[in-house]
Amino acid sequence: MLPKLTFRQWVGYAGFAVVFILTAAVAVWRGDILRAGLDPQVPFQTYVPPPAPDYTTRKPWALYEARVAGAGEAAVFFVHSTTFDGGREWNGPIGDPASDAYLRRVVLPNYAGPFARAGAVSAPLYRQASLYSRLTLRDDAREARAFAYQDVLAAFDNWLTRHPDGPIVVAGVEQGAELLDRLLRERISPDPAVRDRLVAAYLMDVIIAADRVPANIPACTTRRELHCIVAWSQVGDNDDSAGRRRFRRALIWDDKGRLVELNGRAGLCVNPITGTTDVAPVPERMHRGATNATGLEWGARPALMTREVKTQCREGLLRHSWPNLESFRDGGSWSDRRKARPYNLFYGDLEADIADRLTTYRLESVKP
Repeated sequence: MLPKLTFRQWVGYAGFAVVFILTAAVAVWRGDILRAGLDPQVPFQTYVPPPAPDYTTRKPWALYEARVAGAGEAAVFFVHSTTFDGGREWNGPIGDPASDAYLRRVVLPNYAGPFARAGAVSAPLYRQASLYSRLTLRDDAREARAFAYQDVLAAFDNWLTRHPDGPIVVAGVEQGAELLDRLLRERISPDPAVRDRLVAAYLMDVIIAADRVPANIPACTTRRELHCIVAWSQVGDNDDSAGRRRFRRALIWDDKGRLVELNGRAGLCVNPITGTTDVAPVPERMHRGATNATGLEWGARPALMTREVKTQCREGLLRHSWPNLESFRDGGSWSDRRKARPYNLFYGDLEADIADRLTTYRLESVKP
């Protein structure tokens, strides 16, 4: 026979049950709850975006012609990844303190850093689409992502006026790479004077359609090729579910500047270790170095862990192994874990790739 419970005991057990159920619900739906909290709750058509930046001034540049000792002759245009979470805004305002802090602490040292020795690096701040806009396929979110392009185009044209000749490099990661994909097709590809100066374009950790790459700026097939694209989207070698999610959420630009579904198109994969579209497995011994440069000041070259990562371009994705090191673990808040990783598995490989292509550019430029 069950013991009789007092009223107070019944209340206590009922309270415990409610707490347990609420805790379990938060654990299950935590991501949905946090995602909903970032929703601006206003249609993009009626949304009033933050003021446009003036790229003729220094203020809207995270890096402005930044050079390190011994840097080469190239001019580098770098477009950063998503650093603004969202909330009331579809697009982040220029100078948002939290966004800028994440940009300078995590994104620039890990992803712009590999290009520091190629030349002067400039990185515009722009009215980036919020993290929320990248977690949904709603039309409002697509419009917010497309809206950011006008700032990147304006920054690029301003940057070009400062660099009327000589080799140029464009590089971007995640949202920044998505925007550069459109810039390559609409601005650089049709302009021979700019296209012929392009050493290479680096589109890191983004899915772009292989059949949408401009014919005159193709995917790189050798480490010495010029005027070509190094692009990939990376997932763990055994993480098939992550690969499916990437393709399911992927959006690409159509001819009208709209973001549309991939619809079964093949993704472009240029292996950053080889700098080619070769689909053969690449062993760890060819890996030139991963690093966690988070927190390093600009210009400080991080220590590289070489021979740690094996890769293979497979089914439009870059499959890679994981270094068995604590510094290559994703951490931070729920939102931070959905941004560009706070380390770069291919830092040394990118350094070597751009160095090789710049050598080719110098040799080509002195030919009679």
